[in-house]
Amino acid sequence: MLRYIAWRLALLIPTLLAASVVVFLVMRVLPGDVSQVIAGDVAVSPAVREALAEELGLNDPLHVQYGQWLWSMVNGKFGGNSLESKESIRSIIGQQLPVTLLLTGYTLLLSILVSLPLGMLAARWSNRWPDYITRIVSLGGLSLPSLLVAVLVLLGLLLAFRWSPPILYASPWADPWTHLQIMIWPALILAWEQSSHLVRVTRASVLEALDRSYVATARSKGLAERVVLVKHALPNALIPTVTMIGLHFGVLISGAVILENIFGLPGIGRGIVHAAQVRDYPVVQSLAVLLVLFSLVVNLVVDIVYSRLDPRVGPSS
Repeated sequence: MLRYIAWRLALLIPTLLAASVVVFLVMRVLPGDVSQVIAGDVAVSPAVREALAEELGLNDPLHVQYGQWLWSMVNGKFGGNSLESKESIRSIIGQQLPVTLLLTGYTLLLSILVSLPLGMLAARWSNRWPDYITRIVSLGGLSLPSLLVAVLVLLGLLLAFRWSPPILYASPWADPWTHLQIMIWPALILAWEQSSHLVRVTRASVLEALDRSYVATARSKGLAERVVLVKHALPNALIPTVTMIGLHFGVLISGAVILENIFGLPGIGRGIVHAAQVRDYPVVQSLAVLLVLFSLVVNLVVDIVYSRLDPRVGPSS
């Protein structure tokens, strides 16, 4: 297992390098640069803008710019400084990362707490009204984009209750109540989409497990149906559910990027959008690579959990 983990960690390096090259080139393809944004609408001579671009290092060859940024990622500066605000990217990550981690953490927790019981309930009462209701609700989560749901939620809160979530973000340690009000809605919207996938996978897996011989043996021993579901069917049904969590982590990140902007959450998603708008290359590149790293680590953790749940599926297989 340790060799497998070491091998997977070694694969992170070429993957992150490939992602960094793609992000770097995409940012250079976009029109405009940060020197134009800093100059704004003020009438300045081309010489002044050229001097500003030279100061920011935008006139260096592309391979030089990439090498300087990559070295700053390796030496612990996490990409250097923002071209727009001159703030260190390490400081930016320290401010934005906890917000994104909290949002994704809340979403995953809510998704798991909702999807596992509902998936077992739908399988237990297959083709009956609990199953039909669960499938209809999950179909809505699969069909409706999170952007549309977020807009409808905000409009509904305003029209029905004359209330909207707080604009200014508060950490859970400084002001728990304000933090709950601003985080609960994007977490619920994302959890609806994520749990809709997990419910359907859990239902199908539990139904398959209930047809296995070991479940029939457990029932023949006189065990209660609840015990059969929880102790015999669910452990085997968790394998595809855990896999689905890893596969949809990228979808969760993309949804978090959208909802952070809608609800005004100062997370990495909102930071990437703002930095892209002003062509702040180092910030976009560093935050994007950080999100890629998160996805790779989550998939590694999922593979490890997968092998623990089913010893037949492991690094030696």
